This record gives sequence, C-alpha cells and structure tokens, in this order.
Amino acid sequence: MSIIFVFQLLSLIGTFSKMLRPFLYLCAISALSGVYGNCDGSGSCLCTVTGPTVIDFKRQMNSVSDRCEYSLLHDQSTGFSLKANFLERRRRDVSFVDSLTLDFSDSEDIQLLQGHRVTVAGSPVTVNSSVQTFSGVDLSKDQTGVTASFSVNGSSVSVFFDGTTAQIYMADPVNFTYDGLCVDSNNVSSLRLSSDTSCQFKYPDPADNTINCSAVAQQCDVLKSAPFSSCNSKVDPQPYINACNETLCKYPDVDGLRCQFIQAYAKACEKSQVNLQSWMTEAQCLQPKPVCGDRICNSHEFCGEINYNGGCRCREIFAFVYRQSNLLGGPTVCKDNNASLSLVGCLLNEKSIDYTLLHLNDKNCTGVMDPDSHMVTFGFNGDSCGTKVTETSNQIIYKNGIMTSNGSSEVITRQDEIYIEFSCINKKPEMQTVVFRIQGSTVVQYIKSEVWNYSVTMKAFTDGSRTQVLTPDSEVKLNQRIWVELETDGLNGDLVSVVTDSCWATDNQMSNSTPKYDLIMDGCANPDDQTVYVGGNGEGTSNYFSFNMFRFSRSTGEVYLHCKLQLCAKKNNCVPACSRGVRRRRSAKYRDEAPAFLSMGWSH
Repeated sequence: MSIIFVFQLLSLIGTFSKMLRPFLYLCAISALSGVYGNCDGSGSCLCTVTGPTVIDFKRQMNSVSDRCEYSLLHDQSTGFSLKANFLERRRRDVSFVDSLTLDFSDSEDIQLLQGHRVTVAGSPVTVNSSVQTFSGVDLSKDQTGVTASFSVNGSSVSVFFDGTTAQIYMADPVNFTYDGLCVDSNNVSSLRLSSDTSCQFKYPDPADNTINCSAVAQQCDVLKSAPFSSCNSKVDPQPYINACNETLCKYPDVDGLRCQFIQAYAKACEKSQVNLQSWMTEAQCLQPKPVCGDRICNSHEFCGEINYNGGCRCREIFAFVYRQSNLLGGPTVCKDNNASLSLVGCLLNEKSIDYTLLHLNDKNCTGVMDPDSHMVTFGFNGDSCGTKVTETSNQIIYKNGIMTSNGSSEVITRQDEIYIEFSCINKKPEMQTVVFRIQGSTVVQYIKSEVWNYSVTMKAFTDGSRTQVLTPDSEVKLNQRIWVELETDGLNGDLVSVVTDSCWATDNQMSNSTPKYDLIMDGCANPDDQTVYVGGNGEGTSNYFSFNMFRFSRSTGEVYLHCKLQLCAKKNNCVPACSRGVRRRRSAKYRDEAPAFLSMGWSH
C-alpha cells in the first residue's frame, strides 16, 4: 500500500513540474534581464531622462554628474545603441542631456539635437508633423519635440526628445537582451562611453544661496495632487518628484525646467492610458514650444530663455573665463598692421545687446557675425575707422573702441551704453649689427617685433639713380662718390616712416671702436663734411645718403659703415629739421631707447 502511494506522489510531482516549466523559464528570463515583465502592469517599458536625472525601466532614479556620453539602451544581439551626450548649461557642475544618437550597426546614425533638429549621417534633415522614414526609422516633429519610432529585435521602440527631456518607450518587449542606463541606472560609471576623461572633471561651483529647497519640494510634490493623483496608481510619482527635487535644489528654475519634470510625468501617464485633464493650468506651466525657434546654437551655446524670449545662451564652462574678468570677448588680435577684437555673441545676447547697433570710433565700421561661431568681429587697418595713433619713446600705439550708436531718435532705450576700448601696442624694433665687406655689398635682415614683420635691406651703389650695385668685382677709389640705400619691405607706409638717425664709419667691424667718423648725426648730414648728402629721410619706408669715399689715416684701408635706424609714427612730422652748417636735434619723441643698427664695410 505504501509503495503505491509513493509512486502516485512521484507521478503527481512530475506532472506538476511539467506544468511549472514555462513559468520557471519566464522567471529565469526575467532574472537575467532584470527588467522583462517588470516595467509596468502591461509589460511595457518607459525610461525618462530629464536634465541630469535618469528614471530607468525599473523606476529607479539616478543622476549623471559629468559631461560625458552614456549608453541609454544597447541591444546585445543586434548591436543597436541609443547614446546620450550630457553637457553643462548655466552651472558647470550640473549636466543636462544635450543630444541623442541612434546608432544602428547596419545603417546610418541618426541624431536628435537641441532646437528640435535632426541629422542623418551627420547631415541635417527637415522633419515636420508628417511621418518621414530614414533608414527604417519613422521621424516626426510637433511643437513639443521630435519622435523617432523603429523596431529592434522584434520590439517596437519610440524615442522622444525635446532638447531637455528624453523618453524611451518599448511596447511589450520580446527577446530582451538589453543593457544601458535605462535598464539599470545604478551602473552609471560602467556605462560611460567617452574615452576622454576630461569630461569627468568636477568643477567646484558654489551653491546657489537664492534657492529655497523647501519651496522646491512643495512645487515638485504637485505630482501627488489632482489631476496627477489620478495616475499615481499606474505610474509611481516618487521617482519624478525625487528627480525634480534633486535638480532644482541646486540648479535655478529657469528655461521651464520645473515644468519639464511635470511634463515628463504627464507623458508617462499618457503611455499608461491616463488622460490628465488641464494639468498645465493646475501646474502653472505654459504650452511647450521650441525655445530657440529657428536659431541654431553652436557647441559652446545652448537653447535657453533670455529676458522671457528664447535664444542661444553661453555654456558656463566656456563663459566662465569671460565672466570672471567681466569681459564680453577678446583678446585683441594684432597682425600685419591690422587689429581686430571679437565679442562673444551669446554673452551679448544675455545682456540684450544688439550687435548691429555697435560700431568703432567711425560709426561706419561695424561688426561682422560669424554664422557658425556667432562671434562678432570688429577690425581696423592702421589708422582707419577713427583709430587714434600715439607714440612713446619705444612704442607706437593704435587705439580704437567699440560703442553703441548714440544717434537714436527714440525717447527711451533698453540697450546698455557700451564702450570697449582695444589697442595694439607695437614696440619699435631692435636690430643686431650686421657687418659685411665690399664683397657682400647687400645685407638683408628679417626683423620680428611683436606684430610687425618686415625686412630691411642696405645696398651700396656707384650711381645717383641707384641702379649700379657695388659687386665684389667693383673698384672703389678714394674720393669716389658712393650712394647707400636703406629700404624696408613689409611696413605700412601710410602709418610709419623709417628715419636714419645716425651713420658713422670705423676701421673695424666693432660699431663702438675708434677711430670713428660721423656721416649722419641726429638724422642730418655731418655739417663738417660737405660731401655728405641725406635724401628722403623720414619721408617713407626707405631713404638714402651719399658721400665721397675715404680711408682712415694710419689704418689697413678697411672702412666699416654703421647706421642706426628707428621707426616714426607718420602722424607726427618724421622729417629731421636740418640746415647745412647748423645741426639741430629733433624732438626726443622721435628718438629710440633701443636703436637699430646696420653695418657695412669697404676695403681699398
């Protein structure tokens, strides 16, 4: 009797085990995925990313604290990956989801960007309310954002993005082989995709003392009140309340951020077939609309509110260096007798400054905005655009300013008065002595002194028209007339003149040796030598002089010529005041503290 009972019991257990096998299989699948069959009562899955917070399929809430790219959803069987890039906005220590990338291993990538923009394989595409298909992905756009719908491994996936919030919805997922932040937001660090560790740098921004966290909590708790309470049994509001509190307790409630969290919950309720009547009115939220409109912000900008209007604001890491110094742009760029200053377009936007109303000292000289960087550049060439030129003993300074137009006929204005002075300070050059014998009758020096890059050439000729250059084979006789030309290349002749301040001869290559014989002193011919003539001195970027050849008594017959040059701002009278027989010193403002030298030598 007992044997029969035991046999019947074993048979019953075997039959019950067969009945349980499908259920045990599903439990095993659920345990492996950690998600399948556990998203909501209908088996659908919803992941919400608002600002820095991620509410995953299991309705766990965690935050991204850096500015890196992360995997939101990755299908291990097909290779599909949904990536989110996080960047800072008004604070350096708080990141926002900034863009989404749909990475299909077998077709072109699709990016969802701020401003409701979309790119396919890196090229922008136009999306509207009508569904358009790109690489098997259905794309559409309304006033709230862009939606991408597609199928992955037999599961229907819908991705919504409005520039601040992303929501990923999977209806009745099958063959669940996914990982990513949407699957388990606890694994933030392991799901970081960025290889550049600089995106992980933490900036020590001080806390915002104007934020009342108690008031923030009350505002976020509205999700427990009507009409949201009608959805609380279907969609747990607590993760959304936690995300709202955590973000708004350290980041200002601007750009409609509080309503972003509330709208995210309303959309989650909509997916669960709960219609929240008049939730915007009850939550005091406005109808969503594109913040930037048709404006396209660049990489150092984001779409945000500016004086109750939408526009491109500066990201704080980019703007921090300007704000610390209370600057709107810069630095000044000085090159090849040109000067320019670029102002940051988004900083001008934030101060409600219309760049089209700005100009230089000459109001006809206005700024030009780069369509990509949004930098506004003002520039002048030499003394154009009302540039003021001043001179010190060793500098020539070009100064201008950016200012607002003051010729408005309006009774009132909402534009700040702007004046930004910028200048280029050019040091007068220092030239080292170059010595050569008659066999090398031409010497060229290349001089780089801050922004002025130019060459100086010194040549000797045997004729007054300065066409017959002395060569190594030329014979130089005593009392033969020699012409020496000093010519520059690369200087702006409208701005500066070259002044030969002095020239003297020695019997060796040392410029300070003795005996010494003066040919030019203080820019004028030596009054004691009637053969010396100086031409064009201080009139342009070249000049010349002539004299009758001589030699030093009781020497080897070699003669070395040394010349000291300087630059003079042409707004002054640069021509030395000379009269034969009387040598007058020019004004000290033309003299150079660090003179330039050229030397050349003859042998007989």
